[in-house]
Amino acid sequence: MAGVPESAQMRKLGNMATALLFPGQGSQTADMRDQVARVRPDLLKLAADVVGEDPFARVDDGTAYAQPAIFCASIAGWCQMDRPVHEFTAGHSLGELGALVAAGVLTERAGLELVALRGRLMQQAGETAGDGGMIALLGADAAERAEEVAAPHGLSIANDNSPQQVVLSGPRAALPAAEETARELGLRAMILPVTGAFHSPMMASALPEFERALAAVELRPANSIVISAVTAEPFDDVRARLAQALTGPVRWRELLLALHERGVTRFVEVGPGKVLTGLAKRTLKDVELISA
Repeated sequence: MAGVPESAQMRKLGNMATALLFPGQGSQTADMRDQVARVRPDLLKLAADVVGEDPFARVDDGTAYAQPAIFCASIAGWCQMDRPVHEFTAGHSLGELGALVAAGVLTERAGLELVALRGRLMQQAGETAGDGGMIALLGADAAERAEEVAAPHGLSIANDNSPQQVVLSGPRAALPAAEETARELGLRAMILPVTGAFHSPMMASALPEFERALAAVELRPANSIVISAVTAEPFDDVRARLAQALTGPVRWRELLLALHERGVTRFVEVGPGKVLTGLAKRTLKDVELISA
């Protein structure tokens, strides 16, 4: 599908090493369905077929709907671009599947089917366990002190987002005490309104079915270097890393630093919202940030 012309800012930055960034859950916006309907109505129909109903209508009802909706909005945003040359691609959590589509590793349909399954399995795992939750730590040294909050309360780091923002996962009953510990260390803490301990061992029940689906999917050669948020290195084993991401942390801060060390000076966020642009701004200096 033909895209819209590249912005003057993108043309100006054309010689810079570029990374496309695809967002994860929590980046949804009120107008993203309209964008998909305008740019890729076929994708909107495919999403309804794969999910069984329009996921945008229930985007606030859990990961089973939010994840495929955000994926579709991200792919629509990518299709709107004039596809500037990019050397690197990466995604935050579910965004990894959008990044793999943009890099040509997965077809759009395969990516959407995996995202829909992933979202459904994560929601089921959270509901089955019934006692998982997440807490965000905010402050100048949140990344440095996150383990001091997590370890005493049996929590694990779920999202290392930036030097100032880390999210912990684990038993919901442990969150109030962890909140108090965080405050004693000078951090702000906020218990999140989620239904599970995502990116933690409490998601283990989602693994078997997701691994079977990954084993059956066709993978194609990548047209750019795709960085894994599990390892902060280029994907070595796509299936293994996507499975590992369900129970392991999103190492987003490390991923951004790794991209910068590889010479990336332009980061283009593709998809709804500007969450990743904000995290990059808090993590890196002397880079160009664009929300496409």
